[in-house]
Amino acid sequence: MKNFFCVSIILSILFTACNNQHSNSQTNSSATKTEKKISSRNRSITASNSYSDLFFDSTKLESFITQNAIADSVAIRMRSFYNARNYQYAWFTSNGLTEQALGFWNLRNYTIYSGDTSLKNKPLEKEMDDLTAEDSMQVSASDSSVLNTELLLTQSFINYTLSKYENGYVKRKEAERFIPFKKEDATAYADSLINKKHKDDKYFDDVNDDYKALKGQLAKYLQIVKSGGWPQVEGDAKSFKKGASSPQIALLKKRLQISGDMQAHDTSAVFDDTLTNAIKAYQGRIGLTQNGEITADLLKDINITAQQRLQQILINMNRMRWMPQEPQGQLILVNIPEFILHFVDGKNKVFDMVVVVGKEGHNTMMFTGKLSQIVFSPYWNVPPSIVKKEILPKMQSNPNYLKEQNMEVTGNSGGLPVIRQLPGEKNSLGRVKFLFPNSYNIYFHDTPAKSLFSKDKRAFSHGCIRLSEPEKMADYLLRDQPQWTPDKIEEAMNSGNQQFVNIKNPVPVFITYYTAWVDENGQLNFRDDIYNRDSTIAGRMF
Repeated sequence: MKNFFCVSIILSILFTACNNQHSNSQTNSSATKTEKKISSRNRSITASNSYSDLFFDSTKLESFITQNAIADSVAIRMRSFYNARNYQYAWFTSNGLTEQALGFWNLRNYTIYSGDTSLKNKPLEKEMDDLTAEDSMQVSASDSSVLNTELLLTQSFINYTLSKYENGYVKRKEAERFIPFKKEDATAYADSLINKKHKDDKYFDDVNDDYKALKGQLAKYLQIVKSGGWPQVEGDAKSFKKGASSPQIALLKKRLQISGDMQAHDTSAVFDDTLTNAIKAYQGRIGLTQNGEITADLLKDINITAQQRLQQILINMNRMRWMPQEPQGQLILVNIPEFILHFVDGKNKVFDMVVVVGKEGHNTMMFTGKLSQIVFSPYWNVPPSIVKKEILPKMQSNPNYLKEQNMEVTGNSGGLPVIRQLPGEKNSLGRVKFLFPNSYNIYFHDTPAKSLFSKDKRAFSHGCIRLSEPEKMADYLLRDQPQWTPDKIEEAMNSGNQQFVNIKNPVPVFITYYTAWVDENGQLNFRDDIYNRDSTIAGRMF
């Protein structure tokens, strides 16, 4: 009996030990699986090589996760996201919101305007409305409200990637690179993007056509860089004339052959028809009138190095991550550096329209809105900044200035007169404006200054977007409202009486900033960095 009792105890101990071992094995296995879902902390990122100059303590993230009861599936990804960045801010630098923050906010708003309200978050929306309305700001890493907004944006971003992309097409580690985190060699970075292979053969390229097209050009330009780039073309533009001959003309031909603008293999030093056609092709790709003539500005553009173009492609590929995956229904897209408005319906083009955008210092902002109202024969309520900087000095030098400009004072605010311009032929908004509420007070409008539309580079406004064909826009937007015939629209535009009209089917408006993209004909386009955004980002990325 005593022996049986002893054996029982031994068996019990062994059974318990086996159970504990099995339990520990399961726990360790679970912990290992969790660890695989979290990127290791990248301590190679420091203040000297980071994309953002702001960092925070990892305990702040844990407090945020606990206080907001963040679901494990999202919390794990947030930890991984910031480990990959070494707890560097993603959406802010000391100068305010990053371009990626504005890009994601555009994408998120477009999703909501398109009918999906699952990402709505009123506290975050209020905070972002206030932040995006700021002309300039300074941010401190110790500001708890900024850190809270940072983490809310990351939570929203992760929720977006988990819910809006088919499983597998945006890998966790890839999503962590949507926002750059470290200065890198552009050639090595391009090489990694091109040659990265996935076992499941699912790539982000396959759910973003614009990104995929530009990535195809990245491969071409990477090869050009690795092969030594292209030659610099020196000399006075006046020496590049039809029929002229010089070694620099031969270099120009070689330069255009390398970039693919000159198809024929021509090593001669003569400025001939072949070169003229190649220059026209190049001019078309950079948004200039295709006249085949060499100017100082064109030579300057031609001498942008292949390495700089490679960086430009990488910067714009990053911007394309924030475009709608599959635009549904109508969408108005304005690309600021292109000076063109594109109206699309799904994948079908409705029309393109030449526009004028804000000049430097009065930048047209990147944002998303919803065009819901047309105003015929509008008043122009002059912004206080323009009253102070432009109108008041002119009133002082010319007492009749307001009367001559068909303007009137309607009150006083903050020590400044409140001024508006009456409807009429002198009105700066022309005969119609199109409203899509936003914190920047930007809208589309007509203009009496029609000559500006014929220029190649059209950054002249105070921030709003001037339309070359406002009647076409009004006709199309009101086509489903039978009472608004083209004749009725024309009459309202010229009546001199302000009239508001609600659009039956409001249209999302997406305003973005691409200086490199592939057009519908498969041509790689480049444009000037008119607001110096590329140069700012390049200084952080490369």
